[in-house]
Amino acid sequence: MVTIGVFYGSSTGNSEKVAEKLVHAFGAENAVSFNVEDAGAEELEKYKYLIFGTSTWGIGDMQDDWEEFIEVADTIDPKGKKIALFGLGDQEVYADSFVDGLAKIYKRLEGKFEIVGRWPTEGYLFDDSDAVVDGKFVGLVLDEDNQSGLTDKRINDWVKVLKKEFV
Repeated sequence: MVTIGVFYGSSTGNSEKVAEKLVHAFGAENAVSFNVEDAGAEELEKYKYLIFGTSTWGIGDMQDDWEEFIEVADTIDPKGKKIALFGLGDQEVYADSFVDGLAKIYKRLEGKFEIVGRWPTEGYLFDDSDAVVDGKFVGLVLDEDNQSGLTDKRINDWVKVLKKEFV
């Protein structure tokens, strides 16, 4: 039975690829992915566990489709739902606002939903990120521009964490 909905916004395809890797890691019998451009509240309501993913654009903006979809996410009933987050960014070019798009989603959902899946900051080289709370990222962080060779391991390690927290 599919209990995990993976929702992503993707302009270049990187977030979509990560979403598909997450579905594969959980198994298609457990997870399905949706582009937020085409999704609505009815899709969000179907799943007990939600994973939201965005890339960061410019200096800390969410991917464009998230601007509207975050309003939709705000309308669903949080009872019994857990949310995990993932974000993509470039830690070299945007070292002062690394994955701040992820932080914007987190700040909109914080206090309303149970957010799980925090991720360590070790192994990243950046100056500042609003997505760091209490010494950890608020979700999985990936840098496809500078550390793409670490993506699969990070995804698999994060899925192991979520399998324990999605209970």
